Order: sequence, then structure tokens, then C-alpha cells
Amino acid sequence: PRAPSPRRFPPPAGSMIRAVALLLVVGAAHAFLPGSPRMAAAARRMSMSTAEAADTGLDTAALARAATESRGLAMDAITAAHSGHLGLPLGAAEVGAVLWGSTMMYNPEDPQWVNRDRFVLSAGHGSMFVYSWLHLSGYDLPLDELKQFRQHHSMTPGHPEFPSSQHNTPGIESTTGPLGQGVGNLVGLAAASKLAAATFNTEEHTIFDNHCIALCGDGCMQEGVASEAAAIAGHEGLDNAILIYDANEVTLDKMASFTQSEDTAKRFESYGWDVVTLDGHDLIGLHNALEEAKANDNGKPKLIIAKTIIGKGIDEVAGTNAAHGEAGVSYTESAREKLGLPAEKYFVSEETRAFFAARKEELKTKYTAWQETFAAWKEANPEKAQMLEDGVAKKTPTVEDMFAAIPETEADSEATRGSGATVLQGIAKVNPLYSSGSADLHGSTKNYIKGGGDFGRGEGKTYAGRNFYYGIREHAMGAMLNGLHNHGIFRSSGSTFLVFSDYLRGSIRVAALSELPVGYIFTHDSVGVGEDGPTHQPVEVVTGLRAIPSLDVMRPADYEETAAAFVHHMDRKDGPTAIILTRQNVRTLKEVPAEERRMGTLKGGYILKKEEGDLKMILMASGSEVQHAMDAAAELGEGVRVVSMPCMEVFDRQSAEYKAEVLPASCTKRIAMEAGVSTMWWKYVGLDGKVLGTDTFGFSAPGDIVMSSFGMTAENLLKEAKAML
Repeated sequence: PRAPSPRRFPPPAGSMIRAVALLLVVGAAHAFLPGSPRMAAAARRMSMSTAEAADTGLDTAALARAATESRGLAMDAITAAHSGHLGLPLGAAEVGAVLWGSTMMYNPEDPQWVNRDRFVLSAGHGSMFVYSWLHLSGYDLPLDELKQFRQHHSMTPGHPEFPSSQHNTPGIESTTGPLGQGVGNLVGLAAASKLAAATFNTEEHTIFDNHCIALCGDGCMQEGVASEAAAIAGHEGLDNAILIYDANEVTLDKMASFTQSEDTAKRFESYGWDVVTLDGHDLIGLHNALEEAKANDNGKPKLIIAKTIIGKGIDEVAGTNAAHGEAGVSYTESAREKLGLPAEKYFVSEETRAFFAARKEELKTKYTAWQETFAAWKEANPEKAQMLEDGVAKKTPTVEDMFAAIPETEADSEATRGSGATVLQGIAKVNPLYSSGSADLHGSTKNYIKGGGDFGRGEGKTYAGRNFYYGIREHAMGAMLNGLHNHGIFRSSGSTFLVFSDYLRGSIRVAALSELPVGYIFTHDSVGVGEDGPTHQPVEVVTGLRAIPSLDVMRPADYEETAAAFVHHMDRKDGPTAIILTRQNVRTLKEVPAEERRMGTLKGGYILKKEEGDLKMILMASGSEVQHAMDAAAELGEGVRVVSMPCMEVFDRQSAEYKAEVLPASCTKRIAMEAGVSTMWWKYVGLDGKVLGTDTFGFSAPGDIVMSSFGMTAENLLKEAKAML
């Protein structure tokens, strides 16, 4: 790949004149033609001369040695696994050497240090890159774990996975693999770091000044989520975000030129980023670019386009799309020999061990100085210190305290999105590290934290704001929410119409498998949306969300159940929660005490109306259809029980005894009603039961007419129940 000369953030005055002069000295006028071998050669010579002149004190020999040995580790692990991606770990080895060997701020002995620089491998398929460098730099990732790459229960899974109940790989800052997600995670992490600095730093003490760095490839850049997130980062001035683009001009099927031709540098400049393009194998050029990016707090995020050779070191596949996977495995033995590596597999020299031991001590000095500052800050700011301690420990108020902050309602009816607006204020009051945001729908989803301020820069926004405006960028919102939670201090939620949740489904799935307690507020939840028609009437979406493991889907029936849904979201620490709310008014179920509805909702499903006499039939429903079940039961008289099922996932986690108490096997006459596809309800009603749902797309008409046409009424439920009885 061509390796244009490095330029600074922003380009210094006269740099182009000097470049032109150098090129004229080297060759002829046609050296200026894009792609010209003379231009590429001249640019490389210019890069080298600049690097040689720079007084960085950088031990390039040690970094080059470490880069070579990291290539060896990647080759050995991928060859042993017969699986994996060689291209990025080999092509970006110098990037890793500079990041862990000279520029990043971290402490391997305290991988959760709150002020560490965060690194995200957005191109997660190249996972041996990050595993190799975590091992070399001294993290608790033993060599034996590298030898278990992609094996069951190892610390080195096929793609990087955020620490969870399944395993813990220290130094992994986010789960990546679906391309582009890591760019959104980067922006979320950078936003969280800005929020932390604005919340906790004081004039006397700076305890947050870290940077967030991600490495992505052509595949990430082609995914729309990366563009959405990059636009937000530029607009909000997240100058603590550094994105390194491993521009090897290769994708899996073909060379990248087969499917892309845009000028990425200009695209990011238009977003408001500073951009530098350089030789991705030039150690000093990389070091200088990263150091300048970290030092330049100019209100612009930084993009470093690193021109690299994919699969560098395996001549047979280097620079081609064959290097993207494990096609180079057949040549690793000869490649290792050409690189000067000994026959010993997983070789790391004593010199490299000594280099990173010294690097760790150097970083410890900075870490110790920070600890002294932190101790002074903590003594001077006990309330802030307690808040930070609670955030790191993921401590939230008790369920009882959160409920106490949410007043009971006097309203006879209201849309649950309106209920959510009230409930959110109580949640935000007792959870000061909680923020919320919307994809351009605050006025409809009603999840604005009053008095919380708006996050960002300009137009009255500050980095202490608790309300995020994501624009019409649902996918970026989802990926950023993951990054906000990866950061480790804050809790947050994002909102849009339920039907648009599909735009961020990839991010929701990653949150669920990462066990991140993200909150989603999805309103306009059924064909009750009405006049907007089938494009905006979700019928299949709730069921689709319920199919995602570890995602709790809460569809509350009224204000009090909505209060419990938000409390559940905040009390849950091991996974995300989607709160599904109505556009239209629903009846407040005042015939049942508020406390019963609140506490029952926390169990996922509960007896809302106990039958009189012997149990003959169970009516069950969620959300807006619970009111119909209650009305039908009142007409049916004795022997009819009503079960509210706001969250199937939570109910399914209850004890067998509790579930049998709510849904006794002796009663087989069961009807479920929900304004959505009926699939998920059959496990509760059984083969003798019936489900009333909306199993086809809707149509444009007033909401009550659409609901009635689908049979989502108390009258239709009453008719079906009488027929069954």
C-alpha cells in the first residue's frame, strides 16, 4: 500500500511546500500523480528522514523486536487453532508496539484503573493482536492462554469479549466482532470519559484525563454504524477519541477497491475530525502521531490512517485478501524463519520481557503520582468520592428507596410513555450517575431528565449533561450506550420508537452477551399507533426482542407497573432491559393496590386478580391488553384468574414453586392476549389454550379501530373466554 508522508493535527503551514520541494529533488513532475511509484518512494524517504530527525527517545529496536515477536505469537496461536485471522495481527504489529510500548497510559496490575486509556479492537476478528500485546505488556494473560486460542473456556476467545460471568480477560474493554460496533463503543467510551471529567474533576484536582483509542479496518469503515458514531464524535467535539484506521486496502472477498472508492480522510474531516495519514509500519511516525493526538485538545477527535500491509511477514499472502483469514497458515514455518524467529514456538525474547518490565515501572510512576492526586481529591471531595465509589462498584439505591422516589399516580388513565416520563425523574434523582438519551424523539418518547442538562458542546450543552441527543442515528446510539457502560462508572438508557429498535438490534445483542445493564425505552409499542400505518406499527418486534438471550423485555400495563419496570432496569446489573411503552392511554388498574402491582412486576408475572371460588380459567396479558383481561374477568365472574405478565424473562427465572402458584398445571383453560405476534405465549397457555394476538401487519386508521379489527378488546376476549368455558 502507498505510504503517504505523515502530517500533523492540523497540517503545519508550509508542509505541502516542503513536500513538493522534496519530491522535485527526488524525481520528476509525474511524481505527483496518485499511485505513482516515485511518489510512494519519495513519501517513504520523507517519512524516514523525518523520523530519523525526531528526538523522541524511542527505543525503536526494542519496539521492532516486540512487533516481530507479536507476529510470531499470532502465527503460532492461529496455526495451532487451525482457525483465526492472521492478517491484522501481522499487518498492524507496529501499531501495537507503539500503543503498549510507548503511548498508552495503563497499569497491567490494575486493569480497572479508572483513569486508564481505553483500547478497543473494533476489527475483533484480529483478536490475536490484542491478546499478544496484553500478554507482552504484562497483563495477567499467561502464555498458556495464548496457546489455548479459540478453545473452550480459554481467556482468548475467537473475538474479544468484555469481562462477564463466563470469563475475564483483563485489558479487554469491549466485546467486538460485528464490524463497526467498536467505533461506536469508542465514541461511547470517549463520551463517558468526558462526562467523568466534567462530573468529578475540580479546579484543584484532575483525576480524569484519559484517552480512548480504537483500531478498525476497512470492514468497520464500510459499516454504517461507524459513520453514524463518527458524525456524533465530531459534532460533540470528543477530542479524547483516537481512531486508528488499519488501511490495508483489503476486505475478505476482494481488494477493497472492488467495493469502495471514497476519500475516507475527507469524509472524516467533514465530520469535524483531524486526520493524519502515515506509513503504518513506521514506529516513530506512529509514536509522533499518537502523542500529538493525545496532546491536542482542540475539540476534534483524531483519525490516524495507517497504511499497512495485511499479513506482513508471510510473503505468499501479504497484501492480498488471502491474508484476511488463516490461508497463510501453510507458510508460517518459513515466515517465522524469514522473520528471524527461532524454532521455539510462542517465543518471547528476554530483551522484550525486560523492555516491557521497564515500561511497566515507568507507567507505575505515573500511576503512583495519580494515586496521590486521587487521595488528595478524595479527602477534599468526600461526596464526589462516594459517588465515584458507588459508580465503580455498580451500587444503586435499594428497590425500596427507588420506589419511594416515584410517587403513586392519581390519574385514571394515561399512556405508559407518559408514565415513564414521570417515573424517570424519580429514578434520575436517586441515581446521579444515570443518563438518558434519544434518537431525535425526546418529545415522543418522553425520556428527558428535567434539570439534567444536555451532553455535548455548543448550543447550551456541556459535558456534564445527562441528556444525550443522538440525532437520527439509532445504531450509533446502541453502540455508544454499550461504550458508556463499558467505561464502568455510569448507567444510561436510550430511546426510540419500538419499530425502529431493529436499527440497533446488533448493539442490543452485544449488550446482552456482554451482560451490560443498558436500558432501552421503546415507545409506540403496537398497532395502537394507528394512523401512521404498518411501517410504524410493530407487531413482531417485541417477540423478536424476547428471542435475544439475557435481554429482559418489560411491557408494563399501567403507571405502577411502569415504575417497577424502571426500578428493575436500575436494580439489574447483569444484562440489559428493554422497557416497552404505549402511545395510547391505558386504564390505571386502581382496583389493585399500587404496591402489589409494583412488587408483582418485579417477579415478571403475578396474579393481578385472584379468582373467587374454584379456579376455572386463567386470562393472561401484558401491557395495554391487561386492562381488557381485567374487564373481561369482571364480566365472567367466579373462577377466573387474571395474570399480568410484564416480563416473561424475569418470570421464567422465578422458582418452580412460584411459577406453579401463578400458573397451576391443574388449570388448562387459558387465554393470553397481546397486541403482537402470538409465538411466545404458547409456552404458557399450552396446547389446550388460546392466544389472541396480531399475527399480520396492520393498516393505517385510528388506533382504536386498528386494535378492534385485530380483536384487541375486552369484548372479544370475553367472547373467546365464554366459548372456551
